[in-house]
Amino acid sequence: MSTYFPKEGDITRKWFVVDASGLPLGRLASRVARILMGKESPKYTPFIDTGDHVVIINAEKIKITGMKADQKIYHHYTGYPGGIRGEEMKKRLVRKPELIIEDAVSRMLPKNKLGKQMFTKLKVYRGDKHPHEAQKPEAKVFA
Repeated sequence: MSTYFPKEGDITRKWFVVDASGLPLGRLASRVARILMGKESPKYTPFIDTGDHVVIINAEKIKITGMKADQKIYHHYTGYPGGIRGEEMKKRLVRKPELIIEDAVSRMLPKNKLGKQMFTKLKVYRGDKHPHEAQKPEAKVFA
C-alpha cells in the first residue's frame, strides 16, 4: 500500500466568507488557520499547501474578551537603536482592525515558507463588503 500525495491538479480550493461580528478573536483565528492550512480537507498533507481561501468581513466588530483591549500592546522594532514602538490594542482596533485579525491568524500558521504561502489566502475587510463575489464564496458559520 502506498501513501497518497495530492498532485497540483488534484487540489481544488474553495472560497469561504466568515462574518467576524461578535466572535472571540482567538477562536476565530484558530478556526481560520485550520482552514488555511487545509486541515479541514480530507486531502490534508503537512508539507503541501492544500488549504482554502478565507474572506473575513466585519473585522471591526470582533469580540475582545477580558482586559486585553486595555493591556495588550503590539510591539515592532524599526531597526534603529531605541526603535522599539508599541500600540495598544484598542487604538489599533479603531485605526486598522484588519491587522489584529491578520496578526492573530498569522501567528497560528507555520513559521516557514509554507506558512507565508498559506497566509496569502487570507483576506480581511473592515465592513461587510468585499471584492471577491466573482469567486462565489460559501458562508462559513462558526457557532
